[in-house]
Amino acid sequence: MLPAAGVAAGVLLPLGYLGVRALEADPAELAALLLRPQTLALLGRTLGLAAGVLAFDLLIAWPLAWLTVRTPLVRVPGLALVGALPLAVPGYVMAYALLALGGGRGPHLAGFWGALLALGLTTYPYLYLNLRTALLALDPGLEEAARSLGHRPASVFLRVVLPALRPAFLAGGLLVALHVLGDFGVVSLMRYPTFSYAIYLQYTASFDRTYAAWLALMLLALAALGLALEARLLRGARPLGRPRPRRRPPPAPLWATALGAVWALLAGGLGVGLPLAVALRWLGAGAGLAGVLPAAAHSLLASLPAALLAALLAYPLARLEVRRPSPLAGVLARVAYFGYAVPPLALALAWIFFGLRAAPFLYQTLAMLVLAYTLHFLAEALGPVRSALYQTPRGLEEAARSLGHRPASVFLRVVLPSVGPGLAAGAAFVFLSAMKELPLTFLLAPLGFDTLATNAWSYASEAMFAEAAPYALALLAVSAALVGPLLGRRRDRR
Repeated sequence: MLPAAGVAAGVLLPLGYLGVRALEADPAELAALLLRPQTLALLGRTLGLAAGVLAFDLLIAWPLAWLTVRTPLVRVPGLALVGALPLAVPGYVMAYALLALGGGRGPHLAGFWGALLALGLTTYPYLYLNLRTALLALDPGLEEAARSLGHRPASVFLRVVLPALRPAFLAGGLLVALHVLGDFGVVSLMRYPTFSYAIYLQYTASFDRTYAAWLALMLLALAALGLALEARLLRGARPLGRPRPRRRPPPAPLWATALGAVWALLAGGLGVGLPLAVALRWLGAGAGLAGVLPAAAHSLLASLPAALLAALLAYPLARLEVRRPSPLAGVLARVAYFGYAVPPLALALAWIFFGLRAAPFLYQTLAMLVLAYTLHFLAEALGPVRSALYQTPRGLEEAARSLGHRPASVFLRVVLPSVGPGLAAGAAFVFLSAMKELPLTFLLAPLGFDTLATNAWSYASEAMFAEAAPYALALLAVSAALVGPLLGRRRDRR
């Protein structure tokens, strides 16, 4: 209970200080600030970008999921993973690639369409993986029964397939929407003002940061609204039938199979091949590599402790939820997921206000950055650890205790070998996310603490594409080295 309560306090206390700072504003002045046309325009642009990216992702993810589950392409080794590889590409690296493709002079790559393309190409795997998992679990006998009753293919899709896929649509769509709402790197490079970009500008350019605090609260309210809407739409959803062993897909024409293979390779190749090719092209323009190793060392110095600490905190939270379920345990676990849903820039601003008022000794220190990483990405470590605990029979621990083993011995001999892979996977997920994280790093890192992410973004924002190339390539290499094995592990478990 103590680590779980500490996690809840770490997530909620900074947000509380953000609210306190926001309430310091004069009511009349606050109303004028929040209701002015610029604020409403920010709201419209933020929601419009989220809706556009969702539609773009759906156009890519749904055909790709269908092709790799319901056609002979399912038998092509590794093709299903190709569509998930863009998870290794940070959004701001994709934005850098799109801008550097035209040397920064292409206006068609900037603004709304540039931001939509950069975010869409890097977030569609969230929707694709959810849809593909749901299709694999869908009982094909339900569709056969509907067809035998005279329903046409469109009716079968609307009455059988679509209701069964609704949880996957909502889960993947929520991840995409939260990602877009919290994005700062892409919209800042594309010069498309959304809430995140406006918060950053207001924080850095204004002496009075009360308006920035209110913008952060509005962004937080949008994220909470998305969570509530997903929960409301998910109410009443249930799986249609039990999963059965997957059947061989029906034969498909050669042209359809070829077209599907091209679609999968184009989606995955464009998401990974484009930034890789552009970065290699600009790397050959004479960029120096001297700053890459210090930046990589700084990234490791912050990301590795955060990954280990997140795994250590995830275990007691997951054990409380799995072994001692209660309403309180459920609330504490939800707080950890709420910390993940908080947009990073709003969370960074909350930590700044908390550090200045309650913990000045933490302000702009590596410890604050590691704590922010840990509490923001803790939910990524919680999932694998919880799954590992569910797969570990309680009887094994009871048998070890009945043989006279003390709790420490039971943990080392029984629990750790079973939960260890989940702990390692959770730590790897957090490490990968922390290495790519930009807003938290940019606002909370100590002075002079440059990382791969901040250097790649800083050089790209100044149109110094050759200088940004080594940092972008280093991020791609680290991400690809982790994403491939993690996705392969998920596929093996299924």
